[in-house]
Amino acid sequence: MRHSRRSFVGLMLTLAASPAAFAAPRPLSSRPIRLVVPFGAGGVADLVARSVAQKMSESMGQSIVVDNKPGAGGVVASDTVAKAPADGHTLLLMSNANAVSVGLFKSLPYDTVKDFAPVSMLGYFDMAILAPGNGKFKSLAELVAYAKANPGKLNIGTINVGSTQHLAGELLKTSLGIDAQVVPFNGTPAVVTALRGNQVDVAVEILPPVLSQIEGKALRALAVMGEKRASGLPDVPTVAESGTPGVQVASWNALAAPAATPPEVIARLNTEALAALASPEVKKRLQNLGVEPRGSTPQEQARLLESEIRRWSGVIQRAGIPRQ
Repeated sequence: MRHSRRSFVGLMLTLAASPAAFAAPRPLSSRPIRLVVPFGAGGVADLVARSVAQKMSESMGQSIVVDNKPGAGGVVASDTVAKAPADGHTLLLMSNANAVSVGLFKSLPYDTVKDFAPVSMLGYFDMAILAPGNGKFKSLAELVAYAKANPGKLNIGTINVGSTQHLAGELLKTSLGIDAQVVPFNGTPAVVTALRGNQVDVAVEILPPVLSQIEGKALRALAVMGEKRASGLPDVPTVAESGTPGVQVASWNALAAPAATPPEVIARLNTEALAALASPEVKKRLQNLGVEPRGSTPQEQARLLESEIRRWSGVIQRAGIPRQ
């Protein structure tokens, strides 16, 4: 009995001496971290940012404050972070809008590749081709057949010019080899209203804001535009499965810092972001939003950004969209 007690006391002393035994959160500093989000509060991207930031804050023992700065396709928020001190205390919620803006704007007040240090991907939003629930199209094949038999008569609704949805509509039109009109609207509610009112034949939109209407049969998803079927719509085929390979489009979010942020700080932030994404509560929260949680190395994020810039700049040029 005396031996057991000595063993227990010895074990506790050993654990207490070990830095990893009861490791307290280790903040970067006593100052809060500012996460600049180029979208309004309450949207899906904002909720992704807040979900990840809350978990990172708990793990690091450091406050992370979300600062919403919508406007100019993400340029305002991105410029704020590009010019911030490179000490890990100012981060950007980067998105595919950052890649699109390179080809869409004549000039930017920063270099999208050189002025940011990637931290990690956060998540992907599936995108779908939608039709009215009671409309004439039941599949993508039916849509293509109609468009080819009626050149110029098919209308594809999307949100505003230069958005990923708008460019995905242009890419889809080219890839399917159809003569169709891409009609931009001011926001998702306007697109859905036009679609349900048969003012447009189909629409291209990310899934999170329309998933409930698909489930309620008000809208029909003809196909999803990702590399695999959406987890929330397992019975809906991909565009590739519907006969048109090579059309893979998804909206995404990532974390980035100012370019000169020290590598050890980037590594720490990457570790914390990956841990947040792996936590069951964050995973569930993002999946409930229709977002696929998926982290990355900084290098993987950098490669994705560069490939997205090339892709969307090409789509913008082929579609003849004037640079702003």
